[in-house]
Formats: sequence, C-alpha cells, structure tokens
Amino acid sequence: MTSPASPSPIRRALISVSDKSSLASLGKSLAEAGVEILSTGGSARALIEAGVPVKEVASHTGFPEIMDGRVKTLHPKIHGGILARRDLADHRAAMGEHDIEPIDLVVVNLYPFEATLASGADAETCIENIDIGGPAMVRAAAKNHDFVTIVTDPADYAAVVDEMRAHGGATSLALRTRLAAAAFAHTAAYDAAIARWMQGRLNQQFPVRFTAAGRLRQTLRYGENPHQHAALYTGGGTRPGVATAEQIQGKALSYNNLNDTDAAFEAVAEFMPPTVDQAAVAIVKHANPCGVALGATQVEAYAKALACDPLSAYGGIVALNRPLDAATASEIIKLFTEVVIAPAVEPEARAILAGKENLRVLITGGLPDPGAPGLLVKSLAGGLLVQSRDNGQVGPNDLKVVTKRAPSEGEIKDLLFAFRVAKHVKSNAIVLARDGATLGIGAGQMSRVDSTRIAAWKAQESTKTAGGGLDGMVAASDAFFPFTDGLMAAVEAGARAVIQPGGSLRDKDVIAAADEAGIAMVFTGMRHFRH
Repeated sequence: MTSPASPSPIRRALISVSDKSSLASLGKSLAEAGVEILSTGGSARALIEAGVPVKEVASHTGFPEIMDGRVKTLHPKIHGGILARRDLADHRAAMGEHDIEPIDLVVVNLYPFEATLASGADAETCIENIDIGGPAMVRAAAKNHDFVTIVTDPADYAAVVDEMRAHGGATSLALRTRLAAAAFAHTAAYDAAIARWMQGRLNQQFPVRFTAAGRLRQTLRYGENPHQHAALYTGGGTRPGVATAEQIQGKALSYNNLNDTDAAFEAVAEFMPPTVDQAAVAIVKHANPCGVALGATQVEAYAKALACDPLSAYGGIVALNRPLDAATASEIIKLFTEVVIAPAVEPEARAILAGKENLRVLITGGLPDPGAPGLLVKSLAGGLLVQSRDNGQVGPNDLKVVTKRAPSEGEIKDLLFAFRVAKHVKSNAIVLARDGATLGIGAGQMSRVDSTRIAAWKAQESTKTAGGGLDGMVAASDAFFPFTDGLMAAVEAGARAVIQPGGSLRDKDVIAAADEAGIAMVFTGMRHFRH
C-alpha cells in the first residue's frame, strides 16, 4: 500500500497533448523506465513515429472513440485509474472488481483554443477547440496528486524524468504538489479564455463573473520599492507593448521601468498613422510625459521633446512611433536614459546603442492602436475596479468653437496635439504646446490652477534654453475649468487658444473671460481624467 508522503511509483502513463514539444524525448525516457504508455490520436502517432511503444486508449478501455473524437477518454477505466486512492481498501477493491488499472502519470495539455481564436477562426471551429476530456483528466490527476503525477507543461518533463531516476521510477510528493497547482492554474486560465470569448459574443462587457489569467514572464527584483515583491505576467490580448516586447540589450527591467515604459509607449501611439504622418517621440518620467513632440524627422522630434524639460528627462523613458534611426540614437545616448522602446531599431542604431550596455532597448513589432477597445483593471481592498480603456479620440470635426475668436488652422493642429498629450498626463493635467511640441506640462496637482502654473513655469524654463518665447502657444486641459482662475493662469502664461472638454456650471463665465482676453477656445465634449 502506497502512502501519500512516500515517492509514488510510475508504472503506467497516459499521454494526450496538443503541444508536442519534447514529446518524443519524454516518451523514450518513460519507455526506458519500463512505463506502459497509453495515448490517443496525434500524440500516439508522434510517439510511434519516434519508436516509442504505445497502447491506444480505445484498446485499454475496450470502447472506441465516438462522436468525432469528442468521447474517447471519458471512461471509468481512465478516470477510475486516475482517481483511485491507493491507500484505501475499498478503492482498491473497486478497481479489482471492474478491472481498472491504475494510471500513475498523466501528461495532458489542452486543445489550442486561444491560438484558434487568435487565428480568426469562426465560432464553430472555436467551439470544436474547447477541450472537455483533457481538463477532466488534468483536474482528476491534480486532485489525486497524493498518488498521481500530472504534467501540463513540457518545461516540467525533465523534472519528472530526473525524479524518476533519483527515486527508482517514482516521484516525490513535493513535485506532485507543485505540478498539481500548476495544473489547476492551467485549466483555470483555459476556462477564463473561453468565458471571455463567450461573454464577448454576448456583448457582456461586465459579466457577473470577471475572469482573467496571465502567464509568468519575469520575476522582478522588487516592486515600486525594495521591500515590495513583484512579477510580470503576460495575457489579456495581443496589444503591442512593453509586456510582450523583445529586449535586445540592457539590464533587466524593474517594476517602475515597466510601468513607465508602458505609459510612454501608449502616449506615443496617439501619433500613429493615419493620425499623423510625422515622427513622434514621447519622453516619460514617473509615468508622466515630460516632453512630447512631432517632427519632420525623428531626430527633430526627439530634440523638440527633450527641450520641453531636459532636467526631468534625465533617467527617463524614450518612446518612438517608428523604427529608431541612427541619428536619433546618437542623440539619445548623450543623456542618461533608462529605456528606449520602438516598433523596431535600425541596424546602425543598434550598433550605436550597444555602447551603452546598461540601456534597456525594447522592440515591439508595432504600435498599440489608441482607438482599440480593451479593459483596465485596478485592485482595491477586497475587490477589483474594472473599466474600458480610454480609447476616446477627438478630431477637428468634434471641436465646438465657443468664443468670438475662432482658432486658426495652425492653432487647431496644436490644440488637438496638446489634447492628445493631456490624455496621458495624470489629472489635473495642463499641457502647453506650440508647433507640434510640448512647451510645459503640469501634472497630478490637486488644483487645476497649480497645474497651470507648473506648466507655465516649465514653458518659461524650456524657452529660455530653446528660445522662441511663448508667442503662439496653446493650452489643453484634460477636464473643464471649474472657475475662470485656471483659464486666466493659462492666458497670463501666454496661451492664445485653449482646448477643454467644457461642461462646467460656470462655462458661461469661463467663455466670457476668454472673450475678454481675446483668445480662442474650443470645447471637445470629452474629458480625459487619468488617475
């Protein structure tokens, strides 16, 4: 009689996998150890082709596969062999009475539902790729991990083979417990993907049960602070960005690097074709833009973005909306930068960046669509706060001129540019801009007046260095001006046109103040709070 705490011998294995990575190697190791292998379909064929002896499941159960393979492992001889406790006399008696042989190792991973979905397959094909027998076997084996070893990831094959060699063909309870936990996570993630798809088909944006799953990509040294623990998980779609980017050089990314880089790349993606036909650069520090600009060339855009706040740009993140070129790379390495992220990096630029071995360089293969739908999730004590992504966009036709003076064509371009930047600045947000470049940014203040004053001070400092003064500057506010004081602070700073959502109880007073100052003002009808 086997005790749960003792090594559990593996004499019979059941193998049925969608991912056939390293399958032949595992099969040969099991066969060499004298393990009988039961298998089905493509797994059986792959093992036989590798020279591994296999017994078909239908031969083992005495019952053929039916219903196009939908029913093949759902049989008492399979589930009885997996679920039977070896230490209980009545379980052993039931096995003997019904001619059920124990199954000690279950190697199963599931039909590729998510890959099928990602391929654009129709609903019928997706449904056929919802595995039933696989999850049933995985959960049965994981439940009975006192005696049964369950493997759902080819990365764990070596650990099982190593333990069998170390323990005379058996595995330890510690390994079986770890693999069981991984198995339940595997089926939970699988079911979560199916649930999200079904809910999407029903347009249930916020279903009664919210499900999410991720896969560990990287354990981080620490979180926001050294006493906090952190890790990076991937999942939740195929949006290009920092979570799935290829890091081509530099130190490992930290929690703060990841957070700031995500903010930078999402900000620069506001300026993707067809929105703009120019190069765009965003420089971010502590998840807030400290400079964003457009340019006829990438190096021009970088210079304009840097000029907004070169002091804050030190140790920041640089994001680009097109492949990084050599001229821009040469400028970037002149200032200490933590991360550079771009859709691609040209070979000459790679060679230049390689001289800064600690600089992290990420390539994403594309830009995230700022207008695409999606969900954002934030944890609260005892719950989750879920909302749709802020994918709202404002164009020239959305603007409502509310002042006696209408903005010029050039001012409209700068107003829209500044409002797109304000979307990515922590509220209360004020952005001062001119000629497709930020001059000053005020972020995250409790008072909109204070944000305006900070933005004005930043603009004054930036123009001292870059020159050009503040003539022709525009201002963007992420939300309405509740009083005239915030507007007048922007006017006093030199703003000649203002863009804001509107909607304040005192809109009439604010409009009257704008008319008295002789500036143009437009309402968007859309705000961009970012907390």
